[in-house]
Amino acid sequence: MIAYKIFREGRTETVDAIDPVWLKPDSGVRVWADVRQPTEADGRVLQAVFGLHPLAVQDALQSIQNPKIETYAGLLYVVLHGIDFRPESDTFETHDTDFFVTRIFLVTVHDGQRRSIERIHELCTQNEAILREGPVALMHRIIDTMVDHYRPEVEELETRLDEIEERVLEQPSNELTRQILAVKRDIAQMRRIVLPQRDAVGRLARREFDIIDQEMSYRFRDVYDSLVRLSDDAMIFQERVTGILDAHLAAISNQLALSSQRLAAVATIFGTLTVLSGVYGMNVPLPTIGGSESTEFWWILGLMAVITVALYAMFRRMRWL
Repeated sequence: MIAYKIFREGRTETVDAIDPVWLKPDSGVRVWADVRQPTEADGRVLQAVFGLHPLAVQDALQSIQNPKIETYAGLLYVVLHGIDFRPESDTFETHDTDFFVTRIFLVTVHDGQRRSIERIHELCTQNEAILREGPVALMHRIIDTMVDHYRPEVEELETRLDEIEERVLEQPSNELTRQILAVKRDIAQMRRIVLPQRDAVGRLARREFDIIDQEMSYRFRDVYDSLVRLSDDAMIFQERVTGILDAHLAAISNQLALSSQRLAAVATIFGTLTVLSGVYGMNVPLPTIGGSESTEFWWILGLMAVITVALYAMFRRMRWL
């Protein structure tokens, strides 16, 4: 589905279709075509009406693309990612948004669930200046909103790290290993997206393209700075989660060693008793301890009790029990 907004004669309007006259350089009209959940039919419209390159349209119709910038005969094709982190389900996802921008129009292609684009749609109906500034400024607003949404999501991820770190120190468990590895995977995915996205926006800030004027380069520079901070956070998170995993594995190893010590102590105690009972269970003459045969039985039991208490006390001092 394609939603169209145009700016003409000082007003922002929502229309059902595009007049090809509006796409001429001297028309004075600014067009925004927002493609939600694109289909093959939408792709044919983008090629026929907006004259987009078939290869670029084919890339836009795919659900997963890495951040990048390409040029097609006066048209700028940009792929950037929004973020979606849901701590209640332990899922961290990014979704790409494709931008086709010229001085006349902006085409956005996404899955229909982008909060940043919905927000800009609302602003366009409230403020006529949004589309008046032109397609490049509109693209900047969307990208800036996308990057702004990263900060609370990254804070959620940091909170999740804090909780896991506390559990590692207090209650290490095998189940916690799965959660740490899941966070490690999420952070790695974040880095794979943020780093190339930072480089892509950096190209917009450096005015590598004629369509980006000096004023817009300043605006993109601010977005670039935010992405630099996010990439730094991602690197810090990566180092931190690696340290948490090492500490967790060390704690599990210590628990295993403690369990082994306890098992060894118990085996030592019962092994000694087994030797003693085995010796006096042999069918050969043995030295007597004193008294009658029934009395010797209680002497042997008493000796076992003394040995057990002595070994237990020794292992307690060694903190094996």
